[in-house]
Amino acid sequence: MFKQLYELAKQLLGLAQDMRQNKTEIKELRQELRELSSAVQTLAHEIHRVSENDAHEREKLVLRLENQLLRHERLLPSGKPRTQKKEKK
Repeated sequence: MFKQLYELAKQLLGLAQDMRQNKTEIKELRQELRELSSAVQTLAHEIHRVSENDAHEREKLVLRLENQLLRHERLLPSGKPRTQKKEKK
């Protein structure tokens, strides 16, 4: 009888210790989850920022290209044939 009570008490103490350890591990896992969530949010923000910067850079490149094309078009002769002045005799 006492042996059974001893085994039962021993089992209860073991379960209580396991429960305390599980609670501690759960707290650690929750903290790790919070840190990971924060890191994911930071990365998402950074990706969004980089995407916006890339879009602005592409827009600037397009504008530069348009400017170069406009400058180049001014240098080209027009497609109209030039009328030559008649020489006086």
